Amino acid sequence: MSEGTVKKLRMKEFYTSKAVPALVSKFGYKNVMQVPRITKIVINMGVGGATADAKAMDEAVACLRDISGQKPIVTKSKKAISNFKLRENVPIGCKVTLRGKMMYEFFDRLVSITIPRIRDFRGLSRKAFDGMGNYTLGIKEQIVFLEIDRDKVSKITGMDISICTTAETNEEGLALLKEMGMPFRK
Repeated sequence: MSEGTVKKLRMKEFYTSKAVPALVSKFGYKNVMQVPRITKIVINMGVGGATADAKAMDEAVACLRDISGQKPIVTKSKKAISNFKLRENVPIGCKVTLRGKMMYEFFDRLVSITIPRIRDFRGLSRKAFDGMGNYTLGIKEQIVFLEIDRDKVSKITGMDISICTTAETNEEGLALLKEMGMPFRK
């Protein structure tokens, strides 16, 4: 057996051993397959200055690749908007969708390392749910991630992190993420 097959994911192990029994007792699920779980995490980085500076887009793609561990997709504009000096099919951002092992590793790093490094952090808002149990948080500076070298970053940009779950309500989604270790405001 190789080292990769023996290594267990800490957050997935935590989910099955601690979070699932807690959610079953709280909501009274009759089957463990009813318990909400995280299906994917989407990290989106908009690069407003990419229309004027192509180097900004390359830097954002490299930054997102370092953070997520996989190659990002470059998103392009759908419409031309003259007020923003934007033409159709111009690169304006990049995104990554994480699933499975990569998703659990990223979520573990996000909860245990990155979120506590945010300046003036007092807890995550409980109001960022979409009504279906999915949660989106915005990070203003990409340099809170340990993977980013501060000296190589020329412009500080933010990103949106969307955590998609199988929860049917915001209450179930909040309970799932709290059990998984997300630090919400009281």
